Amino acid sequence: MDKPTPKDDEVLVRVRAASVNPYDWHFMRGMPYPLRMQAGLGKPKDPRLGVDLAGQVEAVGSKVTQFRPGDEVFGCARGAFAEYACAADSKVVSKPANVSFEHAASVPIAGLTALQGLRRGGVSDKSKISSGKKVLINGAAGGVGTFAVEIAKSFAAEVTGVCSTKNVDLLRSLGAARVVDYTKEDFTESGPRYDVIFDCVANHTLSAFRRVLHAKGSYIMVGAADGGGRWMIGLLARLMKASVLSRFAGQKLAMIGAKITREDLATLGELMNTGKVTPVIGRRYRLSEVPEGIRYHEQGHARGERWS
Repeated sequence: MDKPTPKDDEVLVRVRAASVNPYDWHFMRGMPYPLRMQAGLGKPKDPRLGVDLAGQVEAVGSKVTQFRPGDEVFGCARGAFAEYACAADSKVVSKPANVSFEHAASVPIAGLTALQGLRRGGVSDKSKISSGKKVLINGAAGGVGTFAVEIAKSFAAEVTGVCSTKNVDLLRSLGAARVVDYTKEDFTESGPRYDVIFDCVANHTLSAFRRVLHAKGSYIMVGAADGGGRWMIGLLARLMKASVLSRFAGQKLAMIGAKITREDLATLGELMNTGKVTPVIGRRYRLSEVPEGIRYHEQGHARGERWS
């Protein structure tokens, strides 16, 4: 493809690193099927894949005043799996000088999902009420989960992470006060109650989660183990049930997706700059190996984030 030209409100980024997300393989497969209303019914409207990136500004549009050529940035853009990509100036921010391109590129979608999901549950850097809150992160060793552990810890919450045996030490190194190995223990059957359950895999019923959630607690779902299925029927039914229960119970039950904002990207940049968040990179791939990276991620057992 030709080297892209930025629009008036865009920057052209020379991509130095990009990371793989579920977002990428969902668009590649056109699944769940409702996604095709946005992505294209019979074939993709836009064949380019990749969203998260970090790199250097090569050129700027006529209305861009915040950046100039040579600036190091990270954020989101369509077609990040390429040598160059255009990004809206509102969807990239300056990369901290002490953070590598690889680490910065692994942050945007997963980090935004974790940050915004925790805030929805009442765990926030803007309020002292986060201190001492008991937060359980289900699926804590994945891309979103590892960020959620570090971010919740940085907001002074008491974090419990749920993972498989091989990732127990990883979660402890990220700051989890307690780690539950789901191959040996079902946290929904016994144990403490939590102020917030941050669920990345949806592998238990809502009733099971509510058993270990405080009467005024929050259950925030950010993903599903099967990606929602082809038609999202099970996921939609779960969301409808959560909506109904939230109306009649004191517990908040909700699902969120990442919203790309300059302010929240800047918050993630500051967390990396101060060392409170250090992205976990599970595997590395060359640009020519992107298909293998997506294939591995699609299997559903990726540890942390990967970059290309």
